[in-house]
Amino acid sequence: MTAEPLASPRPLVIAHRGASHEEAEHTLRAYRKAFDHGADGVECDVRLTADHHLVCVHDRRVERTSNGSGLVSTLELARLEEFDWASWKDLDRAGEDETPEADPERGHLLTLRRLLDTLVEKGQEVVTLIETKHPTRHGDDVEKTLVQVLRAFDLDRGDRPGRPHVRVMSFSTRALARVHRLSPAIPLVHLVADRTAQLVDGTLPPGVGTVGLDIRLVRRKPKVVQRYRQHGHGVFVWTVDDPADVDLCGELGVDAVITNRPRMAIDRLGATR
Repeated sequence: MTAEPLASPRPLVIAHRGASHEEAEHTLRAYRKAFDHGADGVECDVRLTADHHLVCVHDRRVERTSNGSGLVSTLELARLEEFDWASWKDLDRAGEDETPEADPERGHLLTLRRLLDTLVEKGQEVVTLIETKHPTRHGDDVEKTLVQVLRAFDLDRGDRPGRPHVRVMSFSTRALARVHRLSPAIPLVHLVADRTAQLVDGTLPPGVGTVGLDIRLVRRKPKVVQRYRQHGHGVFVWTVDDPADVDLCGELGVDAVITNRPRMAIDRLGATR
């Protein structure tokens, strides 16, 4: 089962790890800022902790985005929650006039469950892209745990009114096949990086209805978008942070742009969904 392409008069704007150009990535503050800007949806990466909790962290190691050290996969949730996950971003923007407003959750590690709680509470059809990261010592436990979490939130049965519209993404075709086998109704997105793209003929693995293309590939080979369109597939493009790239995606008629700068993308594409 594959989902129909997302219908919209313009490409949907999906906030990559939240409004991560402005706020620390994968924090609730970043996601709330994205919705303040009018984003149509959000994207997150998930990794499995040593005690099998899914957390929203991109890197294998925690050093870049926290004040801790170590591998996510070897640390338990309680230990990860001791780290500060936002102060690095404050250092990046030192000297700016704006002082971050008080936020009791600022710097807290974001679990997938906490993010889904927030999205479900909105009661809207928020596009929610969840990327599983590989390789990992946990192997297929990542997808098994993800499907369990989605079932717990009743988000594993495809798109429904008033509920987040979840898609699971991965560069790994094996990971996508695992999700499809465990829960065929969950729509899937196959990510394709420019550096690994070889024959891009517009076809996708069985059960996958959407491709996620690297903007660098789209720049080099814009006709690739039409190839996937001709096969009836949806087309998402990442990570679209340059205004000229946003314009290109709009001209090509992609379904969604995934960006760290949702406010800029919405300004370029127009706010009407």
